[in-house]
Amino acid sequence: MSLVKRISTVGGFTLLSRVFGLIRDFLMARYLGAGMASDAFFIAFKLPNFFRRLFAEGAFSVAFVPLFSRALGKDITPESQAAAEAFASRVFSWLLPILLALLVLMEAAMVPVMLGLTGGFEGDGASAEKFDLVVELGRYTFPYLVLISIVSFYAGMLNAVGRFAAAAFSPVLLNILMISALLFFHDTDVQAARYLAGAVSLSGVAQLLLLYASVRGAGLKVALPRPRLTDDVRELLRIMAPAAIGAGVMQINLLADVIIAARLLPEGSVSWLFYADRLAQLPLGVIGIAAGTVLLPGISRMLAAGDSDGAQVQQNRALDFSMMLTIPSAAALAIIAGPVIATIFERGAFVAADTQATALALFAYAFGLPAYVVQKTLTPAYFARSDTRTPVIYASISLVVNLVLNLILIRYMAHVGLAAATAIAAWLNVGLLYYGLHKRRHFKVNGQVLMGFAKYSLCSGIMVGGLLWASDHWAYLFASDSALRIGALAALVILGATLYFCALALMGGLKVQQIRTLLSKQG
Repeated sequence: MSLVKRISTVGGFTLLSRVFGLIRDFLMARYLGAGMASDAFFIAFKLPNFFRRLFAEGAFSVAFVPLFSRALGKDITPESQAAAEAFASRVFSWLLPILLALLVLMEAAMVPVMLGLTGGFEGDGASAEKFDLVVELGRYTFPYLVLISIVSFYAGMLNAVGRFAAAAFSPVLLNILMISALLFFHDTDVQAARYLAGAVSLSGVAQLLLLYASVRGAGLKVALPRPRLTDDVRELLRIMAPAAIGAGVMQINLLADVIIAARLLPEGSVSWLFYADRLAQLPLGVIGIAAGTVLLPGISRMLAAGDSDGAQVQQNRALDFSMMLTIPSAAALAIIAGPVIATIFERGAFVAADTQATALALFAYAFGLPAYVVQKTLTPAYFARSDTRTPVIYASISLVVNLVLNLILIRYMAHVGLAAATAIAAWLNVGLLYYGLHKRRHFKVNGQVLMGFAKYSLCSGIMVGGLLWASDHWAYLFASDSALRIGALAALVILGATLYFCALALMGGLKVQQIRTLLSKQG
């Protein structure tokens, strides 16, 4: 299967998940709005997500997948598969008890943890009630961490053998269960938040069952031996240590926005940032995360076989394909942020003022979107070489810059300053990552990719001109909640896509032969 087909497989299922996620967010905006219950849920949901991204999808994945892929070898044989399965079993014997111990500890310590995270919402008129709700919801959502961490373990095994569909589809189950909770239990915003938190952990069970069945279907077996600190487990821990710090830096970066918004900004700021980030995550998940997921095991196996040139070719093609879709997506989100937010969220408890505040945050996030995607295509080149230390250094520098900019920009731009600081720090991190790879001659952007960037940017500029004209002339259609608003947004999306791809085709940036090459096995 070609690189683009693999990215498209992961991206397609991720897109399906994001569509369900938009439906979920639409219902959350309707039944929770941007107030006490929504802020409480988003903070409670942020906690297991923080640890999930820190360990399960962060440090653990970037250490486990290359080692498991190396054990499999470039050409999988029964012997190499047995060796890889034995390694996975030894890892699992440590992973499971550690996760269970963390769950017990966090459930018992939820009050001081949330007090440290929110400060008890000092100065908030309903601070005691809001804090109690955050603690309650945090206890409901945290079991999700244990379940989704095991899901990530199984997903790493499946990705290493070229089976990406089940892991890419599993987040759809999270959104389906959260949608169901919102549809059936929304008498009050607090009730909706409680059932929503319960649905999060229940979805972890559903995802675990799906991935377990997929692993068995792929002919992979995992046992649970007595934990032993073998050489390969020590190597995993050695690689994980700096990766955990690096992932922690990135998550602290995101968590800092929540802490600052909860403590220093008006009520609703956490929710405005959440909704804006959700929309910015749509192209990031479909393109960037898909590319990174596919690249890591592929590059790992190429480097294990000594094919460094092939690994660079893979990265350049992934980068080119990603930017062809990301640059226009970022430009479109920035220009029509208001109509997008109004159409998807503005109804019920989510009012026009919330739309305006969220749209401004989305505008700022959009400028960092290409950086987030490029970062996903650069970091596998480090992780595949078991170098998790260098990205930590670069991420730490970016974190310091982000925190400083947070404290400066919120004075002038409130919550939008937090989004802008995140975008600036992301571009700094990309510059450092590329510098490190280029200096070691591990990766260089070729001329064809640079020419593509120029074409994609110019064509995006043509698209932006058309969207500005259309959104100005159709502004009255977004002023009321009706089917016309949905139709107008659909028309804007179609217009933007048509202008971009037609301009790209006329400039020779999109040829039939190029598409065939990308989709071919050699591509």
